[in-house]
Amino acid sequence: MTDDLLDRPTVHALLADGTTVSIRPALPGDREQLQGFYEEMSPENLRLRFFAASRRSAAQAADRACARHRPGYRALLAEADGRVIGIAEYDTGEQTGDPAKDDPAKDGEETGDAAKGTGGTGGAQHGGAQPKGAAKRDAEISIAVADGLHHRGVGTLLVEHLVSAARTEGITTFTADALTENHEVLRLFDDLGLRTSRRFEGPQARCVIHLDEDDAYLSAVEARGRAADVASLLPLLRPAVVAVAGAGRAPGSVGRAILHHLHSGGYTGRLFAVNPHVTSVLGVPSHPSVAALPRTPDLVIVAVPAVAVPALADECGRAGVRALVVVTAGLDHTQAQALLTACRTYGMRLVGPNCLGVSNTEPALSLDATFAADHPRPGTAGVAVQSGGVGIALLDGLSRLGIGVSSFVSLGDKFDVSGNDMLQWWESDGRTGLALLHLESFGNPRAFSRTARRVTRRIPVLTVDAGRTDAGRRAAASHTAAAATRTMTRGALFTQAGITATRSVGELLETAALFHSQPLPEGSRVAVVTNAGGAGVLAADACAEAGLALPPFTPATIDDLLAVLPDGAAVGNPVDATAAVSEEQLTECVDRLTRCPGIDAVVVALVPTAVAAATGDDLVRAVTAAPGRRERPVLAVRLEQDRAVLLLPAADGGAVPSYAEPQAAARALAHAAQRAAWLRRPAGTVPGLDDVETERARTVVAEYLAAHPDGGWLDPSTCADLLACYSVPQIPWAWAETEDEAVLAADRLRGFDGRVVMKAHWPGLLHKARQRAVHLDLRGDSQVRAAFRDLENRFAGLMTGVVLQPLAARGTELFAGVVQDEVFGPLVLFGLGGTATEVLADHAARLAPLTDRDVHELLTAPRCAPLLLGADGDPPVDLGELEQLLLRLSRMAADLPQLAEADFNPVLATPAGATVLDARIRLVPRRPQDPYLRRLR
Repeated sequence: MTDDLLDRPTVHALLADGTTVSIRPALPGDREQLQGFYEEMSPENLRLRFFAASRRSAAQAADRACARHRPGYRALLAEADGRVIGIAEYDTGEQTGDPAKDDPAKDGEETGDAAKGTGGTGGAQHGGAQPKGAAKRDAEISIAVADGLHHRGVGTLLVEHLVSAARTEGITTFTADALTENHEVLRLFDDLGLRTSRRFEGPQARCVIHLDEDDAYLSAVEARGRAADVASLLPLLRPAVVAVAGAGRAPGSVGRAILHHLHSGGYTGRLFAVNPHVTSVLGVPSHPSVAALPRTPDLVIVAVPAVAVPALADECGRAGVRALVVVTAGLDHTQAQALLTACRTYGMRLVGPNCLGVSNTEPALSLDATFAADHPRPGTAGVAVQSGGVGIALLDGLSRLGIGVSSFVSLGDKFDVSGNDMLQWWESDGRTGLALLHLESFGNPRAFSRTARRVTRRIPVLTVDAGRTDAGRRAAASHTAAAATRTMTRGALFTQAGITATRSVGELLETAALFHSQPLPEGSRVAVVTNAGGAGVLAADACAEAGLALPPFTPATIDDLLAVLPDGAAVGNPVDATAAVSEEQLTECVDRLTRCPGIDAVVVALVPTAVAAATGDDLVRAVTAAPGRRERPVLAVRLEQDRAVLLLPAADGGAVPSYAEPQAAARALAHAAQRAAWLRRPAGTVPGLDDVETERARTVVAEYLAAHPDGGWLDPSTCADLLACYSVPQIPWAWAETEDEAVLAADRLRGFDGRVVMKAHWPGLLHKARQRAVHLDLRGDSQVRAAFRDLENRFAGLMTGVVLQPLAARGTELFAGVVQDEVFGPLVLFGLGGTATEVLADHAARLAPLTDRDVHELLTAPRCAPLLLGADGDPPVDLGELEQLLLRLSRMAADLPQLAEADFNPVLATPAGATVLDARIRLVPRRPQDPYLRRLR
C-alpha cells in the first residue's frame, strides 16, 4: 500500500473557537520541536499522558513519532503560529522485520499507554460495515494537546483526520488505555459519535472505538464543523472594527465607494481607512498602514491594486486581523497563491478576491461593505453569489419586493468562504428565513449536499442553476460518462438536497416572493379564478404546462360557489366569475376555494374592467383581504402589471404575490409544491448490504492498476470478479479465444432451448451492437463456429476473444451505470436500456451513496418507469431486485474512487429478478478522498 498520508499536503481546518490550525504528518525534522512540546507539559499532564511524569517518556515519544515511516503507524501534528499544539497517533503494532524501521521507542515503559491523552475531544472517520472476508485490524491510539489549549477541539480535529487515514488502511477499531481519572480523554471518546465500549481494569480504562460508517458520526462531525465555521465567520459578518485599505481621495474608486457605504449606512462599530497619503477620507480617520491603526480590525476590506494584495494580506495577518474581503480583481497565480497562503498562515477567513463585498443588516450592526448602488433593505433573505452582477440584481429585487436581506456575501473567485459556509451561518443566525444562492462552481459538492439537506428542512434554499449545458442536447453514446451531463449532475445534487433550482434570476425572485409570503401547498391541485375568461384560460394553460393539476370541482363545491357568484358565472376549473363580479363576491369565492378539500392553491387572474371601476370595487382587495387566515396559498396574476412580480400588502400585515405573467405564477407555485413534497418525504437512509467484500474489491482494483498504471477498461474476467465482490447478479458467461473453445463454452452454457449469444471483445470496445460485434440466437456447433470465424475475420488485429452467454429470457431492458465526476463524486444513472438508450437518452441520476429514498426516486423518474410496473397486460418486474442492484452499484462506486465508469447495458428486469447481461467498467488511478473530513478549501 502506498503511504497516502505522507503524500498528503498540509491541510488547514477550524478549531471550535473558529481559529485555524494546520494538520500534517510528523516528519523526522520535527523531533526537537516535538520533544519540546512534551517537555513543556505540566507534570500532571505528563502523568496522564504517559502514566508517569517522566521526561524520558517525552524523548521516546518524539523519537517514535519522527522515526522513518513504518507500516501501521501514523502520527499527525496540529500547528498554530508555527508551533506544535497537538499530536495524535495510531499504531497497529506491525513490524517490518527491519530494526531500523521499527518503532525505536517500543519498550516496556511505552507499551500499552497509547491513549494517555491530555484533553481535548476526539472523533473518527466513517466507514462501512465489516466486509465479508476482510481481516479486522486494530490500532492503539494516543492523543496529546499542549497545556492551555484544551477544550478548543484540537484533539477532536486531529483524531478525525487520523481516523480518515486509518480507514484507508483497513483499520476497523481503535483501542485506547487511559487512567480512570483522565475524564477529558474519556469524554473525548464518548463524544466521538462512534460506537464505543469501555472496560475498567483497576486504575485504568480500556476503550474500544469502532470505525463503522455511521450517520451518527457524520452528524457529530457536522455539528462540530458547524460550530467552528460559524465562530470563524463572526469577524467577517459581525466585526467590531473594520478598516478599508485602498480608499482613495478621488471619487469613483471602489475603496472609496465601500467606505462611503459603511459610513453612510450607519455601521455601528469602529471604522478606519488605510491610506498613507491622507489623515481622513470622507470624514473617516485614515492611517498609513494596518499596523498603525489604533485598534486591530476584525475585518479589512482590501481594495488595493492586485500587485499590492499579497503584502497587505501578510501585514494584516501579522497585525492579528481575523478576516479579509478582497474586492480586487485580476490577481495572477502567484499573487493569488500568496494571498491564500497569508490567510492560512495567520488564520484569516477570506471572501473573494474579485467580489462585490459583504453586508449584514442586523440593526445593531448595519454593516454594508459593498459597492452596490444602494444599501440593501433589512430583511430575512440570506444571499450568496459568485457573480457581482447577479448579486446587485438580487439585492435590488429583494429590496423592491420588501423581503429584504439578512446578510449578503459576494463570494467572487471563492478562494475560501463558500456557499456551504453561508448555509451554516444562515442556519444559526436567528434571522434568515430564506436562502438564495448563485454558485458557478462547487468546491465540495458532497459536503454541500449534506449541509443543504439539513438546512433546507428548516428554511427554503433557492438557487439559480448557473452553468447549465444545452438543455436540448442528448447523449449520443451509451456509455455512462457520455450520458452524464453536468446539467444532470447538478440536477441530482439539487434534487437530493431539496434545493429549489430556478433557471434565471427573475424566476428566483418570483419564487422567493411566494415562499416568503404564502404557506406551502399540500399538493399540486390548483383552482383558477378570473373575472375575464381569456385570462383564466391563459392561467390554466400555464399551470398545466408547469405540471400542476386543475381538478374538476365536486357538485357540492359547484353549488357553494354558485351561491356567492353573480348570475352567468361559470364554475368549472377555471372559474369565470365574469366582469360583473363584485369585490365582496370575489373575496367570498376565493375564501371558499381555499377551504375546499380538493384544492391546494388558488390562482386569481384579474384584468381591470370599467364595470369594477364604475362600482368602486377593487378586486385586488379580494385577493389581499385576509391572507393570514387562509390555510392555502393564493397568488394573483395581473396582466397589466408593469413589474414581473410584486408583493401586494394586506390589511392584516401579510402579503400576496402578484405576477405579470401566468407562467411566472405557475412556475413559482410548482416550485412550492415540489418543496412541500420533498419536506413530506422521509430523509432516507443508506441501507446496509449483505455479501459485500470491499477489501477483496480493493485488491482486485489494486492488482489491475499495478498491471495497468494508466488504467483502462477491465477485461470480462476482472469485471466479473469485481461485480461478484458486490453480489451484482450476472448472467452466466464463458470466455473463448479460439473457435474450439467457443464450441465447448457454448455446450456448457446452452439453456433449455439451446441458444447462445456471442460477443466480440477487445479493450475499449463500447458499442458492440453499433459495430455489429454481436451474434444472437446461435443454435448448434456449426452456427457457433461460423459466428466466431465471422468476428475473427472482421475484427482481425483487434479482437482478443469472445464472450458467450445463454440467450436471455424476455424482459425489460434497462440501463444502470455510474460515473465518477471529478468534482461531484460518483453519480448513479438509471433508465431505458438496450439500443434505445442511445436514441432516447431516458436517464435519471442521483449522487452516491444512494439512500432508500434516492433509489425509489431513481426508479420512478425516467419516462420508462411505467414499464416497470407492468404495461399491456405484462406483470411488473421485481422492483426489490432492481433496488438492490442500484444500491450495490452505488456502494461499489462509493467504496472505489478508482472506478471512473461502470456501464450495465442491458440489465434485464423480469418478475423473477434483475440480471446484468453486459457490463463494462473502467478504472483509473485515483487516490481516495474523504468528502466529509473537516478542512478548509
